[in-house]
Amino acid sequence: MKENKYVEKAGIMPLIKGKSRKVISENIKELMDSYKKTGKIGNSTPVNLAKANRQAVAIAYSAANKKR
Repeated sequence: MKENKYVEKAGIMPLIKGKSRKVISENIKELMDSYKKTGKIGNSTPVNLAKANRQAVAIAYSAANKKR
């Protein structure tokens, strides 16, 4: 099975599969932890914490195949 493209580029923990609210929030937390450690989410470097959070939310919802 093909892994998420963000995981491959960033070398972060794979995002959890699922569509529930709990899974989505855990994925956001994982992405934000990664941002705080490396300053990057995937290949991009958001300017500040708010933009990083917005991007993490978008990635988590995208991985769950859901819209906000």
